[in-house]
Amino acid sequence: MPPTPRPPRWYAIPVRVLLVTFIGTLISFAVSLLIGIIGTVIISALRHVQPNMTVAYRMIALPTALVAGSIILMLALAMEIRHYRQSKTLAALEALVDTRARG
Repeated sequence: MPPTPRPPRWYAIPVRVLLVTFIGTLISFAVSLLIGIIGTVIISALRHVQPNMTVAYRMIALPTALVAGSIILMLALAMEIRHYRQSKTLAALEALVDTRARG
């Protein structure tokens, strides 16, 4: 007989959501910073001026990471709540089937 799965835990939702949001925000910040640095260097080379790297941080990477982080937060929260509700329903159905099979 296979082991019975644990019922879903509601307190795991915020932990997973915050972890996914943090990692996604860091990745989006890194990618947007890379694109911002490359764009800043190209623009400064075309204009024959020194590149101002603070523009890449303040005007490109930070706003992009904030927008991406908020989108990731909302999507991760919606997906985790949906997954929790489905798991809760499936656990209840499994318990119902298991009690009917025994008795």
